[in-house]
Amino acid sequence: MRTAVCLPPFTDPGTLVAMAEEAEAAGWDGVFLWDHVVLLPDLRLDVHDPWVLLGAMARNTERVTLGTLVTPLARRRPWMVARHLITLDHLSGGRATLGVGLGEPPDADFGDFGDPADPRERAALLDEGLTVLDGLLRGPLTHKGDRYTVDSELLPRPVQQPRPRIWVAGVAPHRRPLQRALRWDGLVPIAEGDLLTPDQIAAYLDGVDRPEGWDLVANIAPGVPIEDYEAVGATWVVEGAWPVGEWVQDLRGRINAGP
Repeated sequence: MRTAVCLPPFTDPGTLVAMAEEAEAAGWDGVFLWDHVVLLPDLRLDVHDPWVLLGAMARNTERVTLGTLVTPLARRRPWMVARHLITLDHLSGGRATLGVGLGEPPDADFGDFGDPADPRERAALLDEGLTVLDGLLRGPLTHKGDRYTVDSELLPRPVQQPRPRIWVAGVAPHRRPLQRALRWDGLVPIAEGDLLTPDQIAAYLDGVDRPEGWDLVANIAPGVPIEDYEAVGATWVVEGAWPVGEWVQDLRGRINAGP
């Protein structure tokens, strides 16, 4: 099982890059970033672009896996996400991973900019966007769907072949995102509000036939030993923070303490 930190990119960009360097030095296996435009307007957060930050992190680290947890594909053109991911994979020497999901909140991060806020429409954009993204990462693509039409080839290919891994977020207990994740390389199980305990993750996955090599990426709930997540099949455990109060200082302390 591997360990990672997930950073809300809502503080000074230089601090975030330094936190990635510290995570690698402390023995963590991955560094991931949230992907938002605004998130919560009332908090008036300083929100920075994860892909620019990941590029800087790639040049300042040597070992850790880098990516987003998660990118809302419905508000990004899939060919641009493919281009970002390919570039990150080359900058990092083949260390890129992509997490995707519907994205939240539907108003501040979608509707307020004229993007679809309806979850069914975002789900449809996510599914077709994943098909387009996968095709462009693997080679020339001709695609004509309900929402996207593509006839192109992106060069260069990713360092990782046939492409970097794609993880899909799923909100328990909903089954559709879980079925979506089973078509890709892994699941990031989340809940509305609290972090999921190992028992809750096990219940969500009860009866599911997990593909060989499929990742289960668990966000660690406070006070729960990481071994308990490993016992329910987690291949990654992720430490993070909600961006209020002295979250940078607190998370930085946990990062430097090591996994």
